[in-house]
Amino acid sequence: MNICFIGGGNMAGALIGGLLKAKSYVPEEIGVVELSDEACTKLHKQFAIRATVDLAQGVQHSDVIVLAVKPQQLREVCEKLSPLLNGQLIVSIAAGIRAGDISRWLNTKNIVRCMPNTPALIQSGVTGLYALAEVGDVQRKTAENILNAVGSTVWLQDEVMLDGVTAISGSGPAYVFYFIEAMQQAARELGFNEVQAKSLVIDTFLGAAKLAQASTDDASVLRARVTSKNGTTERALLSMEADEVKRHIVAAVHAAAIRSKEMGDELGRAN
Repeated sequence: MNICFIGGGNMAGALIGGLLKAKSYVPEEIGVVELSDEACTKLHKQFAIRATVDLAQGVQHSDVIVLAVKPQQLREVCEKLSPLLNGQLIVSIAAGIRAGDISRWLNTKNIVRCMPNTPALIQSGVTGLYALAEVGDVQRKTAENILNAVGSTVWLQDEVMLDGVTAISGSGPAYVFYFIEAMQQAARELGFNEVQAKSLVIDTFLGAAKLAQASTDDASVLRARVTSKNGTTERALLSMEADEVKRHIVAAVHAAAIRSKEMGDELGRAN
């Protein structure tokens, strides 16, 4: 089975690297269409795959086409791609653009829409997937296998939920980095140097995440076990509660979900 990526940026590169590492595909089965010869040369050197600036040449003989361009570019790409299609499965990783709009632009129903996140770059991502009703089980499995190469996957029955996926896991790494920034700043203010601050904070995040993953208990239970009465953790958490940190985090995620819906409305709007 041949796969062609339209766009060869970071996420496409993560998927290609994951597929090759998992031996799901060999380099000869993977192609990329990019805007410049320089980008094509870089991708070929990195992965030994086919790379071209010619859209028709790139998608020829492909079974799966992955749309990996920026959301603002997707409509133009789809309109150029539409006359070249011959029943291929279309997998879109463009944020915000709804499957129905992609279907309208491409004149095909073979569409799976996905929302991966940046930890896919180290094969530790999580992706939400939604397929139009016309997509068969074999094609759904093909799409799932592609995204499983860079992490875990979650199928959704309602496309609206992809706005929530975008807000939680798509944007989520930025929230984690934001918290890491704050804790590293506090560590430096407490006298630790840059190396010490980074090690203490990041290893704490990694360890806590692994503990939460391994435990059957809710995060609130794990938090309570660390929180001794009149202790240091309780003092910190009381400070956060006084500033309504949890409420603000929840509100921020809802704001991201609203923006995801707005982007779908704006970018999918017909002329």
